[in-house]
Amino acid sequence: MMKSIDPAHTPVPELHQFLVGAVAPRPIAFVSTMTEDGKPNLAPYSFFNVYSSNPPTLVFSSNRRVQGNTTKDTLHNVQATGEAVVNIVNYDIVHQMTLASVEYDSEVNEFEKSGLTPIESELVEPFRVAESPVQLECKVKEIKPLGDHGGAGNLVICEIVRLHINEDILDEKGRIDPFKADLMGRMGRAFYVRANGEAVFPIYRHVRELSLGFDKLPTHIRESNVLTGNDLARLAGVLEIPAADPEIKTDPEVMNALAGNSQDRDLRLHRYAKELVEEGEIDKAWQVLLADHA
Repeated sequence: MMKSIDPAHTPVPELHQFLVGAVAPRPIAFVSTMTEDGKPNLAPYSFFNVYSSNPPTLVFSSNRRVQGNTTKDTLHNVQATGEAVVNIVNYDIVHQMTLASVEYDSEVNEFEKSGLTPIESELVEPFRVAESPVQLECKVKEIKPLGDHGGAGNLVICEIVRLHINEDILDEKGRIDPFKADLMGRMGRAFYVRANGEAVFPIYRHVRELSLGFDKLPTHIRESNVLTGNDLARLAGVLEIPAADPEIKTDPEVMNALAGNSQDRDLRLHRYAKELVEEGEIDKAWQVLLADHA
């Protein structure tokens, strides 16, 4: 059963929670701006992502408040100055970031409230957050209002003119290591997610070469009662069905499976193959699944 929701007939606060609960996790833009008279402002936004590499472009949305239909200081500042710094949030500063999310008066310095350190930028006036692992200096290219009612977004389209990356989060090849970066994401309501540990894993896939695909899987594999969609996708990621190797029949697990009756044989082979897939041994999993045909 699926719950169907009509946005036009759903209260905005309720609709908002469905949206942010479903479209998650979202990266967090910890946006530093400056007022016309040089007062710093710092606020987090999770309607945010990078959208282009050439030119390097990011977008965050400063939504109108549902209560009172007012706009936020960040929006006023980028409209007035055309500059911002987007600081990336990792686990080490996530609680300090939430302090800056409180709707203080526009005269309050969120750097002081959150205990974070402002440092000068190179090409823009707003300060960077020293503790942030990645700081992106930005020039605002366009601000696109999406509506004039409470909850309506204002897309702030920015060109990144300078990147600052803490060398401590780089690997030996000079690339960002996700485990060292330890980034945070926003979920619905009060929930966050930490991108580290077992939550972070690679999925290697041929991009320019054509993968086999579900439709080319042998029927006895594609219609398995043991292998899940994710399991089958990993098997279907190869370029072609490998040739069956009779040597697999010397594997004790395979020998025991083949000694059983037809129904039990397939079940045991598929269970063994599933274990291998989960361990990342795709080639061997294929051989196990083809053992009865080798």
